[in-house]
Amino acid sequence: MTRLVTDYLDNSVKNFPNKIAFADEKRELTFNQLYTESRKIAQVLIDRNVFKSPVVVYLEKSVEVISCFMGAAYSGNFYTPIDVTMPESRVSKIMETLAPSLIITDSAHQDAAKAFAGNTEVLLYEEIQKGNSSDEAIAKTLSRIVDTDVLYILFTSGSTGTPKGVIINQKAVIDYAEWVTETFDISSETVFGEQAPFYFDNSILDIYQTLKNAATCYIIPQKFFMLPKNLFGFLNEKKVNTIFWVPSALCIMANLKAVDKFPVPTLKKILFCGEVMPNKQLNVWRKSYPDALYANLYGPTEITDVCAYYIVDRKFSDDESLPIGFPCKNTDIIVLDESDKLVPPTLADVKGELCVRGTCNSLGYYNNPEKTKAAFVQNPLNKVYSEIIYRTGDVVHYNERGEIMYDCRKDFQIKHMGHRIELGEIETAISAVEGVEQNCCLYDTEKSKIVMFYTGSIEAQSVVDAIKESVPDYMIPNKKVKLDKMPINLNGKIDRVELKKML
Repeated sequence: MTRLVTDYLDNSVKNFPNKIAFADEKRELTFNQLYTESRKIAQVLIDRNVFKSPVVVYLEKSVEVISCFMGAAYSGNFYTPIDVTMPESRVSKIMETLAPSLIITDSAHQDAAKAFAGNTEVLLYEEIQKGNSSDEAIAKTLSRIVDTDVLYILFTSGSTGTPKGVIINQKAVIDYAEWVTETFDISSETVFGEQAPFYFDNSILDIYQTLKNAATCYIIPQKFFMLPKNLFGFLNEKKVNTIFWVPSALCIMANLKAVDKFPVPTLKKILFCGEVMPNKQLNVWRKSYPDALYANLYGPTEITDVCAYYIVDRKFSDDESLPIGFPCKNTDIIVLDESDKLVPPTLADVKGELCVRGTCNSLGYYNNPEKTKAAFVQNPLNKVYSEIIYRTGDVVHYNERGEIMYDCRKDFQIKHMGHRIELGEIETAISAVEGVEQNCCLYDTEKSKIVMFYTGSIEAQSVVDAIKESVPDYMIPNKKVKLDKMPINLNGKIDRVELKKML
């Protein structure tokens, strides 16, 4: 029985010590190297008596990040990746919420890390690797860990402008990893072409499938996603046979007519998750790779990446929607109507909120009991004992086949470029810009654009330039509309219905 995720690496290093585990543009890391380097990191944490505490990993996307993740796990701690391109104000909010024990970075990013570290100790990866590790000390530490202990915290967008730290434990990841391996037949022969940033929960599949099955994971340079020839050349060179990308990445390649032009004979499994996958672009891929397995995966960060899936098993027209399918193993999906009554799979076309129960569920939001209580609630269908479910805020319905179909967000939270975003966070940043009087952000689902409406004396581009300091690039509005007067409804609130007519 697998108790901890470190068991995965322990087994893989025994069976495939010299096999490439992870590789980036600069370096290939074997399972033995990963094992050695991660345990050196663990030893540094153990020597400092850091246990069951958050450890920030502040590095460019690289193989060293994986070593840091596993180093935190071997020492009984939990990791949080912070992207080196993240706006300073967002980093500050994460640091305030997290209050980490340590920050691990490298010499190239040491100054930037120290700028936001405050009193938190900053350690350099290069210096850590000059040390050694004690098998006895690490074994003693691992004996104190249970599978419900925290493994990582990933931060998602927050409606108040403060990101929320989603807490995921070891057991949830193990459960997920076991299901993925079983469902998609992942093995030591699997070669991943990894697209997702490590602060994005899609990366969990690539990382832990590689560790569990002694697969190989090649980190694709981000710039290649705008250079189709380079991207497909990379996939061919590395003999990639499995990809798990956000639909946007697949769509870009389809729209650029690159899928037919640059074939990858080894590619056999194409998984996607993070936003709606349009059938128009999926059909381009299916035409080019008719024998590949395609799967539409669904799930928010709060349920360990994926709670429902649909293996594409029939033809779809360009204007049809893909199902999100059925619950994953050991996961129960409950669809509740507005009265919190169950919508059964036999009741087609009745909309309700998708709620989840199971090991996959997060432990809540770190250092945020108010948000936790709002989203992780008692199952209204269970009146006799405590049973927590996660309310996703996603509206769904069952089709005639009993498959779950995604409709929309219940609130103003959106999925854009593979990221879950709360429009309120963007509005908060815009409100802080001098010269802005009122603002409202909406999402144009047809054009996949974030639209900013505002009133004030400042020009639209100046607003965008100002908020680049506080929100990531993927949250920058794609369309800017300056109004003479903001429409107000009878309640005295900004009239979003009227604004939607202007999209």
